[in-house]
Amino acid sequence: MPLTRLVLASNNAGKLKELQAMLGSQIEVLPQKQFTDQEADEIGLSFVENAILKARHAARASGLPALADDSGLAVDALGGAPGIYSARYADGAGDAANNRKLLAALDGLPDEQRGAQFICALALVRHADDPLPILCEGHWRGRILHAPRGDQGFGYDPLFWVPETECSSAELPAEQKNRLSHRARAMVLLRQRLGLA
Repeated sequence: MPLTRLVLASNNAGKLKELQAMLGSQIEVLPQKQFTDQEADEIGLSFVENAILKARHAARASGLPALADDSGLAVDALGGAPGIYSARYADGAGDAANNRKLLAALDGLPDEQRGAQFICALALVRHADDPLPILCEGHWRGRILHAPRGDQGFGYDPLFWVPETECSSAELPAEQKNRLSHRARAMVLLRQRLGLA
């Protein structure tokens, strides 16, 4: 049976908008908050584990297939941090605080030591106890700027320099970001797995 509706295991409006645009009109994407205000406990030790936990939580709450995205920024000079803790790097104080903390951690490092990548793990479960989740990953290489640039996107986008476009992720039009990003790369694989490509 083809997939026509799913719940997105997130209350992040930016993520919902991006993923709906990438999936297209063939699948209706509903926000998790329509079914529960409770977030999944992200107790996994990897992006993949947390994506599966979030997908199962949303499927259980909604009774629908669920798609979860666990993504974050891995900075080479910080040993891969903030990694799975990207959203709460500054103790849950929000995007601006996370960006300030990252800039402070990299203070004084030259461009060639500021390499980083965005990582995305997507997990799709057809029901809460699905024994075979569909898993897709995407990576997007760049480097961390010395100061924010741009006002598009969310999270670390203003600090993430995209070499192929010579601008920050936050300076990219949404359509272009939705073709280049880590989430876009994972979504291409998911669309192929779902026969939507």
